[in-house]
Amino acid sequence: MTATASPLIGLSLQVSLTVKDLQKSKNWYVDILGFTLDRPIERDGTLRGFALSAGPVRVHLNVDDGAKGWTRTKGEGFSLRFNTAQDIDEIASRIKELGGSLDMEPKDMSWGARIFSLRDPDGFKWIISKPHTA
Repeated sequence: MTATASPLIGLSLQVSLTVKDLQKSKNWYVDILGFTLDRPIERDGTLRGFALSAGPVRVHLNVDDGAKGWTRTKGEGFSLRFNTAQDIDEIASRIKELGGSLDMEPKDMSWGARIFSLRDPDGFKWIISKPHTA
């Protein structure tokens, strides 16, 4: 980068996840995590995915076609951090009441946030976070 180049400045980030069982994943994101189903995604008359949202956060779920093998590992090596102004403990409690499980219970972190973590049916790790109030 040259001294005159402007840095990249984002306004939002959307994620597209390839999942093994499209209906199971859609149900987990909507019924357990609390996303809203925006629309199904069809190509040539075949359901290929779903567009979901949670406020300005967008997630696209796409069905795995098996081209890279059915046993390939998904969700390893990264996590998705979802920042919210909502009560972390209430969200975590609701998820558990609806049948979801947490990898980590709500916890205050030294960097100034309260977080918990969980994984979707394909192993994609989500960290739900709220900044501490002063």
